[in-house]
Amino acid sequence: MTGYLYQCELALLELARRSWDDITVEVRMEVLDDIEFLREQTDDPHELLQSKHREKAGRLSETGKDFWRSVASWIDALSALDRLSAGSMPMLRLVTTQLAADDTFLYQLRAGPERSVDDALAGMERVARADDPGNTAVDRRKFMELTAAQRYRLVAAIEINDASPLMSDLDSSLARILGIRPGQHARAVLEDIKGWWYGVAVELLDKNRARVSVTAQELQCRMEEITDRFAGKNLPITETLRRLTDAEIAAYGDDLVVAQMQWIGLKNRTVATHLRDYHYARAQRSVWLRTFKITEEGLEDYERRLWDEWDHVFTRHTDDVEDDTPAAQRKTVGKRVLDDTMDKAADMPARPGSTTEGWIGRGTMHSLAGRAQNAGDDESVGWHPDYPDLCQSHNESQGQ
Repeated sequence: MTGYLYQCELALLELARRSWDDITVEVRMEVLDDIEFLREQTDDPHELLQSKHREKAGRLSETGKDFWRSVASWIDALSALDRLSAGSMPMLRLVTTQLAADDTFLYQLRAGPERSVDDALAGMERVARADDPGNTAVDRRKFMELTAAQRYRLVAAIEINDASPLMSDLDSSLARILGIRPGQHARAVLEDIKGWWYGVAVELLDKNRARVSVTAQELQCRMEEITDRFAGKNLPITETLRRLTDAEIAAYGDDLVVAQMQWIGLKNRTVATHLRDYHYARAQRSVWLRTFKITEEGLEDYERRLWDEWDHVFTRHTDDVEDDTPAAQRKTVGKRVLDDTMDKAADMPARPGSTTEGWIGRGTMHSLAGRAQNAGDDESVGWHPDYPDLCQSHNESQGQ
């Protein structure tokens, strides 16, 4: 189990390290190898990484499973990429907590002045031809079945990173690479980023999910969200509000967000004012996502907090509405729900501990109202006491 967790945390550590040099680099797991790194807009990895964690310190064996099963895995991956004989060759890294002794070919595959591909290849071929041990015979045979040129090409791409930090030491390494300085919130920041990462790791490992990789830019954005939450840093406002044109207002005419306001009897001038918030909040959130000022998870958290405030307001105002409550009174209740919800939303920042413009919260709340689907949607938002049924009727008529 520790080995699997080590793989997940090592992927985070390696991505964080690369983020200082290339913000577009992507990481994925368990596709062609334990961990893979890709450059922007390409499906071909430029590095395949095998992670091997052993609790007890010791020598990395020339005949052991850790090395030869890694070799066999790389041969399979390179065959799938059609890179064994030609084309760009990814780096093949073995990250291990064990030590490559200086009298082994493993030592000659480390980075540095002692590296010797020719000597390492000769040593690997000698071990691969031996009869024993039986537990790596199939993997060693796979290596020897390659042509001489393929074997050299493979070995030249291998790099062994031995004596790597144990699982218990990764936190300090990660904090240092991420720039988390010792202080009051250091542990909380590190736990937050790791909590987010393990959720991402589950998505990367689940083949039924849409997420296949994570970029260093997304990691950096999430790190800024977390640290800013403790520092109270504000999100940038790039949109400048102005009155919407008649054409811009008309473009929203059939949208649910407008219908929600019409059901409680708002006049066109008031609808236009709310649409301005809605229009520019959508644009601002899009800019934040596009420029990696906030993540989708960060916005979802903001929307959940807004929904909770609306839920309190809606429940309080509609508690006395009965089946025989007149239609005019229901509209009045809906207006109070809208007004009080907008006041609450205006004071709620998009990032906890920061400040933001009131129209961001109001407009985002309207976005939630515009996404209400039916009476069974637990996350829907509306103003009229009967909005779930009205939304369902609206959606059915739009479908027709």
